[in-house]
Order: sequence, then structure tokens, then C-alpha cells
Amino acid sequence: MAWLILAISGLLESVWAIALSRSAGFTRPIPSAVFAVALVASMGGLAYALRSIPVGTGYAVWVGVGAAGTALAGMLFLGEPSTLLRLLSLLLVVAGVVGLKVFH
Repeated sequence: MAWLILAISGLLESVWAIALSRSAGFTRPIPSAVFAVALVASMGGLAYALRSIPVGTGYAVWVGVGAAGTALAGMLFLGEPSTLLRLLSLLLVVAGVVGLKVFH
């Protein structure tokens, strides 16, 4: 269960990162509210998962899921470039996250 919560928390990290970029320095209320709610939920899930997952592994997985999710969302929905090298780099991040889980 902790791994599932950790993965969801990583996805919520992507949500708050994108909402932060859309908040225009906290001048737009809806993205600012989404940022705050997703941030609290993401951190709460990370804290819960770290009860049973070592902090180094848990934090690395959380950051990896969040970074990969944010980069992928940027490419799919926000017009960021999706070059072959960027996609291969994302695969490396995902491989690292999977490796941390497998060799836990």
C-alpha cells in the first residue's frame, strides 16, 4: 500500500508543479488553490509512505515520478518539445525509479 501511495504522491507532485507554473506567481486563484491542495496531499502521501519505505528510496521514487510526470505532461499538453533525446532521458528516469523499487 505504501508504494501505491508513494506513486500517487509523485503524480500529485506533477500536479502542483504544473499548477505553480500556471499560477503566475500566485496571482491566479484557481491554479494557486490547486497548487496548495496538491502540495499538501503530495507531502502527506510521501510522509505516509516513508513510514515503511526507507527515506532515500522513497524520496528518490517520489521525485522521479514527479519529474517524469511533469516533463511528460509538458510535452503532451503544454507544447514543450518532445525530441528523441528528451524521451530517452525520461525512459532513464523511469528505469531508475523501477530499479529502486525492484532492488528495495
